[in-house]
Amino acid sequence: MSVAENSLESVTVKKVILKIVPILMLAYFIAFIDRVNIGFAAAEMNADLGLSTAIYGLGAGVFFVGYFLFEIPSNAALHRFGARVWIARIMITWGIISACSALIQGEKSFFLIRFLLGVAEAGFFPGIIYYLSTWLPTRHRAKILGIFYLAIPLAIVFGSVISSPLLLLDGMLSLRGWQWLFIVEAAPAVIIGAYIFLRMVDKPEDATWLTQEEKQYISQTLAEEMRCTVTVEKRNGLSVMMKDRRVLYLSGIYFCMNFAGVGLVMFLPLIVSGFDPSHKFSGVIAAVPYAVVACLLPFIGRLSDRFSHNRHLHCIIAALMVFVGLTLATTTSNPIIMLTFISIAAIGIYAFALPFWAYSSGFFSGAYAAVAIAAVNSVGNLSGFLSPYAMGILKDSTNSFNAALICIAFGPLISAVLFVIFKRKKKQDDGISIGAKISMHY
Repeated sequence: MSVAENSLESVTVKKVILKIVPILMLAYFIAFIDRVNIGFAAAEMNADLGLSTAIYGLGAGVFFVGYFLFEIPSNAALHRFGARVWIARIMITWGIISACSALIQGEKSFFLIRFLLGVAEAGFFPGIIYYLSTWLPTRHRAKILGIFYLAIPLAIVFGSVISSPLLLLDGMLSLRGWQWLFIVEAAPAVIIGAYIFLRMVDKPEDATWLTQEEKQYISQTLAEEMRCTVTVEKRNGLSVMMKDRRVLYLSGIYFCMNFAGVGLVMFLPLIVSGFDPSHKFSGVIAAVPYAVVACLLPFIGRLSDRFSHNRHLHCIIAALMVFVGLTLATTTSNPIIMLTFISIAAIGIYAFALPFWAYSSGFFSGAYAAVAIAAVNSVGNLSGFLSPYAMGILKDSTNSFNAALICIAFGPLISAVLFVIFKRKKKQDDGISIGAKISMHY
């Protein structure tokens, strides 16, 4: 690549990052707060409504059932209506439903609200992955995902820190503190959704802030990448799952990894509440592992891009970090040591996610990419239903979180094994085509 081409690439990518990534990062920041704030409300809400830990875990996980059922249709709609309209729709509807969490009165309403929240948010994350894939070359995506993924630990840190002040609003206007938490944290989703609808554009060709030369660079670079990826005529989610071995393997890998990720984020506030019986500082304590992640995430993204040809090794090592961290966390009762091991696990979770999505998104293009990525994310997130429920049952039956942590630790271990098998199958299956439409090029 010439000096002039390097300069054009650098300027174009920088423009895209500055214009698109901040608003997407803010959107996912808000989304993740609304998804996991149930963990910060849990102690007070469970006591008020008489919910057991198992019922709380089941309700927290029901979110992912709605997410699973509606994610592929949502991403098909995103491709049809455009990112601007559909991402805005997702944010506005989930903001409204999240605020309705304040109306929960018992088990049935708890399950219903969590299910509807999953339906509303379905398609948001893979939609953003697909959206980024229409603006940026593959080699830059892990770095961007590293920046973008900062929204997740920052959201947990922010949500942890502000949860205590919001819970202190208890009694204001005859509402409990946990009800205020849901109402206040839902409002920004509606505001940002409206902003995205008014200000975002669907594709580089519509961007007035790009020059014609920069638009041409993006279109030519992405067109070249498409020659090495999958093309299909029939864009059907079931067809993707039944015929494309890559989607099946990637879904299984993500399912097992997410089993630990969701379980940890949903139950960490309850786990650390044992360190602070008054619950005044539980939110701050729960923020520690994710504050560490937030500090390291940009470095992890750059490392993944620098050694992009070995992203599968990054994923395997990160998965093993999670297994070791969670397992060792059960061997001590010292809060500081336990938080250290949990922090190692949290680092592994996000160190896995960055190269995994950069690795996965490089396989697919066009409308097929939206469906395929949605399929991987949708199946992977279904583990978010099983994980909290399993943790709740184990906590109720053993009166300890140790068995629950051991249970979710095996998810990443299995994920690492599946990744090894996947890479071996890749070498065997290069060049094999599925039917007449899918080229099995890895």
